[in-house]
Amino acid sequence: MITVRNISKYKEEYPTVITIGTFDGVHIGHLKILSKIINHAKSTELNSSVLTFFPHPRMVLQKDANIKLLNTIEEKITILENLGLDVLIIHPFTKEFSRLTAVEFVRDMLVNTLHIKKVIIGYDHRFGRNRNANITDLITFGNTYDFSVEEIPAQEIDDVSVSSTKIRKALEDGDIETANSYLGYEYMLTGTIIKGKGIGKQLGYPTANLSIAEDYKLIPKNGAYVVNSILNGVVVYGMMNIGYNPTVNGTEKSIEINFFDFNTDLYNQKIQVNILVRLRDEHKFESVEALKNQLAKDKEKSLHFIKK
Repeated sequence: MITVRNISKYKEEYPTVITIGTFDGVHIGHLKILSKIINHAKSTELNSSVLTFFPHPRMVLQKDANIKLLNTIEEKITILENLGLDVLIIHPFTKEFSRLTAVEFVRDMLVNTLHIKKVIIGYDHRFGRNRNANITDLITFGNTYDFSVEEIPAQEIDDVSVSSTKIRKALEDGDIETANSYLGYEYMLTGTIIKGKGIGKQLGYPTANLSIAEDYKLIPKNGAYVVNSILNGVVVYGMMNIGYNPTVNGTEKSIEINFFDFNTDLYNQKIQVNILVRLRDEHKFESVEALKNQLAKDKEKSLHFIKK
């Protein structure tokens, strides 16, 4: 897959079939749309392309600092590449870009730069300055600039919208199983391993402390989870705690993973953690000994789940 981080840097002159959107989560609802693109491209010898934007438009236009996304941009790239997409264009969303008229966007970007021959898009898609153009306008542009438009019906678009909403709600509630079922893959956290306070090691459960740079990434509800990662080319399982470590008077939120049967130094390495199942809420135990006993139970439950 070719990844282009600005439309102006796109140099390919091969004709393309494209869809446009934020595609946060790249979940099973999105797959309906993306599979249309990829299958049509294969049958017509076009490039299959996705045009997406970063930052999220709400971050720019509404200055919505509280928006939480299911994927970092790097996670989204990985997921789309694994689907077999030919081209991913990530265009910077700025106030200047938002002021482009509909005809400027279609003529200059989609037609003259991306060489589109077909657009597959939702019935409710709006674009151009103040989002004042709709799919009817896009069809008119298609007649002018020689590309076709396939409208994705309301039911499929609603499925996409509902899935995104349900995934966020499930993660905020700690319902990782529901979130994963809508995603079609395990929800992931990607970050760098940093030095912690060494409390896990003192308890007999040394942890890798995950630091996530992207503050817009949605972190699931505090608690303990079963996870896995690919470390040094091998799938390694473990248990992860998200929270404040209240039993030892922690004050800062952390993400700590105790990997099973793995003792290689991971400091400063970037890793992806896949969340498989939730074990329990985070609690303040009456003593450190009680916490250690619970961690032993957590590990036993984790190993039982892994062996299923």
